[in-house]
Amino acid sequence: MAREISAGGVLVRPIKGEWCMAAIEPQGRDSPASAKKTTAKTVLALPKGLVDVGEKPEETALREVREETGLTGTLVTKLRDIKYFYRRTWAGGERVFKIVNFYLLLYQSGRMGEISQEMKVEVRRALWLPMADAPQKLAYRGEREVAKLALAYLHSHPELMGDREAG
Repeated sequence: MAREISAGGVLVRPIKGEWCMAAIEPQGRDSPASAKKTTAKTVLALPKGLVDVGEKPEETALREVREETGLTGTLVTKLRDIKYFYRRTWAGGERVFKIVNFYLLLYQSGRMGEISQEMKVEVRRALWLPMADAPQKLAYRGEREVAKLALAYLHSHPELMGDREAG
């Protein structure tokens, strides 16, 4: 069985007094919950990707967020690992054990959605999502749980809001 290690980020920023997070809509994916329905539902996910050889998961999270959203952030803390199995739609349908390391990142700079043409093959759009909406809007259960952990961390560390208020 193949094994994959990925990393991703919950990049957050206060907007009008409310914590918001960067989310992406991947290209060509239907919501897992709507796969059997005739109307496709928008899939929103956290930016993430495979850890490159010689790269630390924290570096991957920062890189993937930058590549998929156009934003840079600073590392705050590790939130948790998500572990699951999936079956590849290529390579003969091989079963894969996957671990995704998720980190909380604080917005530093950049403009949402300013991504390379090459990345637009993977990402349909990037957007700010109010964190309070994440448990209902993110498509994957593990990512919804990570978003809840991020929000709990932010509530327990009000100093992170500091003078970062944006409008």
